[in-house]
Parts: sequence; structure tokens; C-alpha cells
Amino acid sequence: MKPSPRSRPRRATPTGAGALARSHRATRAAHASELAEDYVEIIDDLIASRGEARVVDIAACLGVTHVTVSRTLTRLRRDGLVTTVPYRSVFLTPGGRALARACKRRHDLIVAFLRSLGISRPTARADAEGIEHHVSRETLRAFARATPSPRRRAPKR
Repeated sequence: MKPSPRSRPRRATPTGAGALARSHRATRAAHASELAEDYVEIIDDLIASRGEARVVDIAACLGVTHVTVSRTLTRLRRDGLVTTVPYRSVFLTPGGRALARACKRRHDLIVAFLRSLGISRPTARADAEGIEHHVSRETLRAFARATPSPRRRAPKR
């Protein structure tokens, strides 16, 4: 016979469980933000280079299925970053364009900073993809101060 729920001893909540839960919520929110930033950047790049951003092209850029892209676009629509037309292109809202431009500036700054350290262009670009979502504003300001301005940089050879 099973003991009734009232007669079972209560399990103790692990020490720090509340803080751990807050940390996990923050991590999930940060991941969702990273995903949104990656999508709006790619959509903006596709529109700039091809004149449109189609689900199939977004999927190819990210190496995911069209179903994954469709689900993410639903969230981005809900968040006011994109609009879609069935069986047509994906469009950025003004908020989506602003986010894409901010992400691009941040990405370009990180690439420039890494390049100023002597990192090759392909490696700097790849590393910037991994770094860009995890750098604080304070660190970005330091990168900007430490990076030569484009006007003062030596010409490419």
C-alpha cells in the first residue's frame, strides 16, 4: 500500500536551488537572444546580397532544417523582429533591422580587434561568431579603444 502524499516525508530543497533556477532561466533567455540575433543577422545579409531571405536559404546558412527555421520565425514574429508572407520571403521589421545592424557592428568590432592582434581573417571571423554573444558592453568598449580606427589602419596588401 502506498503512503498518502501527506504521510510521505517532504524532500528537502537543495541549498541554492532558487539561485540555480534563476541562473538556468537567465541562460535560456540568453540563448534565445543569441538565436534571435543570429537569425536577424542572416536575414539582413540575405536581403542585402540576394534581395530576399527565404526559409530555405536561412536553413542552408544555419545548417538546420526548414522546420527549425519556421519554428524560430514564429518566435521572431511574436517578438516583433520579422514579418513573413506565406510561401514568400522573410522581412525584418524596423526593430529587427536595428537589432541586425547592432549585431553586425558588434561582430565587425570583434573581428577588427582580433585582426589587430594578428589573428587571420578566417579565424577572426569564426572566433567572433563564438564570442559576440557573450561579451559585455564594458569589454566591447575596451575592444573599441584598443582597435585602430579604420582610417588609421595600414592598407591591405
